[in-house]
Amino acid sequence: MKTVYQTRVNATGGRDGQVASDDGVLTLDVRVPQTMGGPAGAFTNPEQLFAAGYAACFDSALNLVARQQKLKINSTVSATVSLQMTDPTNYNLAVSLAVRIEGIDQITAQALLDKAHATCPYSKAIRNNVEVNLTLIDELLDHAHNQ
Repeated sequence: MKTVYQTRVNATGGRDGQVASDDGVLTLDVRVPQTMGGPAGAFTNPEQLFAAGYAACFDSALNLVARQQKLKINSTVSATVSLQMTDPTNYNLAVSLAVRIEGIDQITAQALLDKAHATCPYSKAIRNNVEVNLTLIDELLDHAHNQ
């Protein structure tokens, strides 16, 4: 196996700390989300970081499989990552990917969606361990874009 890219991010302080990449491109303060008792403010958390990475990776996989089939698409992937408590000391993640694909019919779009899920490194990494729900949608319900 050939490594084509690797990166390193260091975390200090866990959910009340900071993450920083070795190259200095990424430096973020991490806090417990306000809904879990954390402070208000412009902080990120591990779930947001995972959602961002998964959405970007999945969209890349989707566009790769479209190019392989010589299809021209425009796509947007919205990843929702949920932290679930199964008991007071046990947590799991669940992911919902809402995917909008323009430029092709719905049957072809669904086939691309399924192929992308089989191709995406994030999907492969969490397969059979994290619940992932895929939804092909006409419109993204995106809170950030509605503000």
